Amino acid sequence: MTFFHALRATLRPAARPLVPVLFALALTAPAAAENGSAAISDIEIGPRPFYLVGEMKEGALKEQLAQCKGPFTAKNFSISHRGAPLQFPEHTREGYIAAARMGAGVIECDVAFTKDRELVCRHAQCDLHTTTDILARPELAAKCSEGFQPADPTTGRKASAKCCTSDLTLAEFKSLRPKMDGFNPRGVTPQEYMDGTPSWRTDLYVNRATLVSHKEYIALVKSLGLKFTPELKTPEVAMPFEGGYSQEHYAQQMIDEYKAAGVDPRDVYAQSFRLDDVLYWLKAEPAFGAQAVYLDGRDEESKGFDNMKPETWQPSMQELADKGVKILAPPLWMLVTHKDGRIVPSVYAEEAKKAGLGLISWSLERSGPLNTGGGYYYQSVKPVIDRDGDMLALLDVLARDIGVIGVFSDWPATTTFYANCLKLN
Repeated sequence: MTFFHALRATLRPAARPLVPVLFALALTAPAAAENGSAAISDIEIGPRPFYLVGEMKEGALKEQLAQCKGPFTAKNFSISHRGAPLQFPEHTREGYIAAARMGAGVIECDVAFTKDRELVCRHAQCDLHTTTDILARPELAAKCSEGFQPADPTTGRKASAKCCTSDLTLAEFKSLRPKMDGFNPRGVTPQEYMDGTPSWRTDLYVNRATLVSHKEYIALVKSLGLKFTPELKTPEVAMPFEGGYSQEHYAQQMIDEYKAAGVDPRDVYAQSFRLDDVLYWLKAEPAFGAQAVYLDGRDEESKGFDNMKPETWQPSMQELADKGVKILAPPLWMLVTHKDGRIVPSVYAEEAKKAGLGLISWSLERSGPLNTGGGYYYQSVKPVIDRDGDMLALLDVLARDIGVIGVFSDWPATTTFYANCLKLN
């Protein structure tokens, strides 16, 4: 009997949806937490969740959330997306600690590899030009896959660069200073190009931020007594890298670093957009593969993808389940649609539940203000959202109507607040 089915067998009919109950059983206190850890006991969510409640449309949900008071506790429903990048540079030690202080029970590290095949935390293999100061470091900028090209207003060419973790050794990577993700496409100098922080974020917490290796992330999260969700980033260089480092070596190395650190597999939610990676873990590392997460990016991979038309999804939900996938993680918009002026579950969500797949979604607080429609993450409900408070309305549908087992957020205080109010795990 598999891990997932063993959990299912323990269940009895309950008022709450099936999948959150599964998650409650699976995401208990981390099995690898140790005595003397630096776990944060006083969770601080700050004013933003209450601001969002104030921004909500009038109704029963707003009234319920307005009555929610502390003290607040860490929740596994609250998953830290890249740390706390609404205000902190992503994938930094400081961002991870901020997420822990806001009650995230699960912390993410997007995993990429360096030239000397060490694993580091970076959202994409080739994002150093937008997330660090590499272009201001001539000796390191010279190593970039594609050097800085200034904008040319006469031809309309936008400024560009491409700097990858695989361009640098681990030591060189660790010497960089992180910054908020962003760039100015009209920049004519490297400094102008790097000055691109969106107006709804902040540079207040940049100066002392610290990049981390995957091993350092493991040590930090373990000391905090929290759970791990590493994402094996799809390489942006030809594999095998330099002829000898294959995709399977890469996937195995990530798992090996948890084993070397003595982390219990039950505390690790390995993720990938590549279904082959998930299937590899299921076969080669079944203890870790049992709760591996297949990130669904098929909307960008397949023409005609429609979250309301199952015939546009390949593989189907049942085919994914038959392959051994236990947890599916689509972007927010795939799980919802709108009807009669309300946010409601999509056909995608209903079919995933029918196939017995656990659902995690991403990423709340990633877009800017919602009064302009919310962008990519809210595209399926754009006609019924017009304010930031609608994030909580969407979160409520995801949790209560669909039964997601966790939600990634760029500001974990929001998901922590909601999970405490609804008494989720």
